[in-house]
Amino acid sequence: MRRTRVVCFGELLLRLGAPGRELLLQSPRLDVHIGGAEANVAVSLAHFGHEVAMLGTVADNPLGAAATGELRRHGVDTAGVRAVPGRMGLYFLTTGAGHRASEVVYDRADSAFALATPHDYDWNALLAGADWLHLSGVSPALGPDAAQATIDAARRARELGVRVSFDGNFRPKLWQRWQGDAAGVLRELFACADIVFADYRDIGVVLGGEFPQEDVRERVRAAAAMAFEAFPQLRWMACTQRATLSVDHHSLGAMLLGRDGTEALAPAESVTGIVDRIGGGDAFAAGVLHGLIDGQGAEAAVRFGLAAACLKHTIPGDFNPVSVAEVEALIGEGRFDVRR
Repeated sequence: MRRTRVVCFGELLLRLGAPGRELLLQSPRLDVHIGGAEANVAVSLAHFGHEVAMLGTVADNPLGAAATGELRRHGVDTAGVRAVPGRMGLYFLTTGAGHRASEVVYDRADSAFALATPHDYDWNALLAGADWLHLSGVSPALGPDAAQATIDAARRARELGVRVSFDGNFRPKLWQRWQGDAAGVLRELFACADIVFADYRDIGVVLGGEFPQEDVRERVRAAAAMAFEAFPQLRWMACTQRATLSVDHHSLGAMLLGRDGTEALAPAESVTGIVDRIGGGDAFAAGVLHGLIDGQGAEAAVRFGLAAACLKHTIPGDFNPVSVAEVEALIGEGRFDVRR
């Protein structure tokens, strides 16, 4: 595989989680993990053998240093991450159990990343040598400056011939906090993307309209047709289909659709005994991107992405630090055998 350079732009976060299945602050302890939608993709791609760089802004304090240090430990270049006075974005996680759903509480308003201005990023320099730029809808949801910086990155990437990967990641609570124009901003980003990770609900937010088809795959097909018509440069749309049977038992399938009419399906997998589902969508995105970059066919790429997502559900924390060989072993025969 040719070593491909992927740059990811977004906010590095500290995740503070109640230990085990406890309620938040049920006991006076919190487990700490580093995360963030774009950083999760960066770590996965680094473990898949790509050259990966993280771009963004962190607090110039021990928390910011710990976050960038953790990315470097996974092989991600953090030279493009600015450190400035301010605070780190946080989120608190209560992991569900039985009939009690998991819950996330954000505390990321006025973080160093959210307060950065579009002028703080020199996109010509930051995108130099990049083959791909990966973005998500979380960053522009943080405020007008973050939204403009994300749009600037996407537009400059297209001008430079850098391919753009965009994960819709619609977070209504974040948009509502500042009454942001989610549909308008996301349309700008979809218009720059070569591949979007989105389903019919995301397309409904961006382009309006509803998809009344009874079968979820038919809804996805209709949404993809609408997206390909609206965004001429868009080549691929990928998404998962998740059925939540309980907090610990999900069914997870996936689709990858191409502008040329290609449709690849990854049959649903039963995901039981879930350890941590945070970052599962990012693991899927990284897996599909790896497959496409590696020149795999659409079916192989979407199956690789789904297998990566399934593995993420078995690993605590936001990151999915698994290798290509480990993902391929899940796709292959004898996948549950002890490896000796």
